[in-house]
Amino acid sequence: MRHLLLAAAMMLPFPALAQDAPVRINQLGFLPGQEKLAVLPSAGKAPLPWRVVDARRREVLHGETRVFGEDPSSGTPVHQVDFSALKPGQGYRLIVGTAESRPFAVAAGLYRPLARDALEFFYHHRAGTPIEARFVGAGWARPAGHASETAACFEGADQRGTVWPGCPTRFDVHGGWYDAGDQGKYVVNGGIALWTLLNSYERAALHGTARAFADGTAAIPEAGNGVNDLLDQARYEMEFLLRMQVPGAMQMRLPVGAPPPSVRPAPGTPPGPPPPLQLPMALVDVDGMAFQKVADRHWTKLPTPPAEDREERLLYPPTTGATLNLAATAAQCARIWRTIDPAFAARCLKAAERAWAGAKRNPELFAVGAFDGSGGYGDRDLSDEFYWAAAELFATTGKAEYGEAVRRSPHFSGAAQELSWNSTATLGTITLALVPNALGKDEVAGQRARIVAAADGFLADEARTGYRIPYAPAVWPWGSTSSLLNRAMLLGLASDWTGKPAYRAAVFDSLDFLLGRNAVDRSFVSGYGARPMVNPHHRFWAHSLDPKLPGPPPGVLSGGPNSGSFSDEAAKGMRGKCVGQTCWTDDIRAFTMNEIAINWNAPLVWVTSWAAE
Repeated sequence: MRHLLLAAAMMLPFPALAQDAPVRINQLGFLPGQEKLAVLPSAGKAPLPWRVVDARRREVLHGETRVFGEDPSSGTPVHQVDFSALKPGQGYRLIVGTAESRPFAVAAGLYRPLARDALEFFYHHRAGTPIEARFVGAGWARPAGHASETAACFEGADQRGTVWPGCPTRFDVHGGWYDAGDQGKYVVNGGIALWTLLNSYERAALHGTARAFADGTAAIPEAGNGVNDLLDQARYEMEFLLRMQVPGAMQMRLPVGAPPPSVRPAPGTPPGPPPPLQLPMALVDVDGMAFQKVADRHWTKLPTPPAEDREERLLYPPTTGATLNLAATAAQCARIWRTIDPAFAARCLKAAERAWAGAKRNPELFAVGAFDGSGGYGDRDLSDEFYWAAAELFATTGKAEYGEAVRRSPHFSGAAQELSWNSTATLGTITLALVPNALGKDEVAGQRARIVAAADGFLADEARTGYRIPYAPAVWPWGSTSSLLNRAMLLGLASDWTGKPAYRAAVFDSLDFLLGRNAVDRSFVSGYGARPMVNPHHRFWAHSLDPKLPGPPPGVLSGGPNSGSFSDEAAKGMRGKCVGQTCWTDDIRAFTMNEIAINWNAPLVWVTSWAAE
């Protein structure tokens, strides 16, 4: 019923957003035990008096602001207001001089609905099955997209002129999740998204809190099957990744070797003709390897609901990176489902070991094709993927082969870093630090110490920002909100292992930013807050282009500020006119700033689930 009420509330036309408020706070509210901070853009050099009033305008708390000064992430001076002593209640307002916040609450349980909605995003993004009104409401129901997907391999010349020979048969690759605002399905990006959900489950299971997504708590077709609903959501993608594995002996002519610098454009490079590719082509045995993606031959226009997509669907060549993503997630699957569904777990383990063997046999099959209609997800360094896959296989099997691969890797003793689809070593570190495995006690402690050290670095970044977030990039990148959440995951783990309050506070600082304590006074999560994102770059949540289509359901994360790329129609006029976190617009055309993606919503599930505990 909760989902149907939300659907009704979000039906068209959309309600008008609240007016901009000068006092920037988390628009969802605050938990009783949480540090509570607001930010006021102000050039004042002296502290300002503030007070909190209740719903009857009675003062319940007062103090003075802390002058931070110029905030490099927004280009404006700010003051900070710490009102952490505020007790639970409803209808509070924070007043600083003539500036006043919107009403807010201090209450328990604020993050559980958001965690559920963030997870149900993955049902909305399923390919190959109808999205049913009984689960999502009539506004978001839609027919199945790509219900029967038996695809041939791309054959012919790509945009660089590289000629790809195709493959001798077609493959059934139905199901899985649409990746982002487009309708491609990618093994690489699917890998980190799937791992993040499964890691959230593993962490919760070890902490005794996995009941948060107990069977029947989610509005999905599998509810009632006796399996945790988060695992049901994850299995839908895992089944697809298994279908993307070359099933047996097959040879293909593919370019072998690292791509030269000329085919690796710098981030933010405007679109243009790709440079030519000159790599030797060789006949390689791709048995057990994974295709990079299945996607449209050409980009579909906005809007295009999946059931109306008329573009030819194609498989794109196997790569080492995709294969290692499969090896890692299938190994993770094997240990999680070992007691839930032993046959499925055995299937996953067999696929993981075949994928590992395929990647070892072909360690330099990079994603170098220049194909229209889908993202490339190219990655020139696969040492981190090899380490991640070895760590997952070692945690699952304890086999000496994988233990040796883990210990030989420079990532075993290297610094932990912010997670991303093309920087996956720390995923392996997290698994070795969290999941019981055959490492020695001191080795496990070393893995945890590396994650805590990374968290300390994030705290140092936080001290440099006026909006007090553990993130201080010189240039805000594509998908900056997910970068912040991926840091929050490491901070959450550091909090789990050390109990240090600063790590816990920094996780909530990250959520505060996403939900309104930011320079644009917007919640970057649809359906949450007084001024949520409503116009993501998306092909079927596209109400601003077609009134018959819906906007996003609750719990969808915008990619957020991007001060490094202005290549889309909505963003190009902002170049030189915005700073850091102000480089954002809620416009469906703004794929650089307002796209959504599975690997962005997955850490939203992880962090909000952690916060809900």
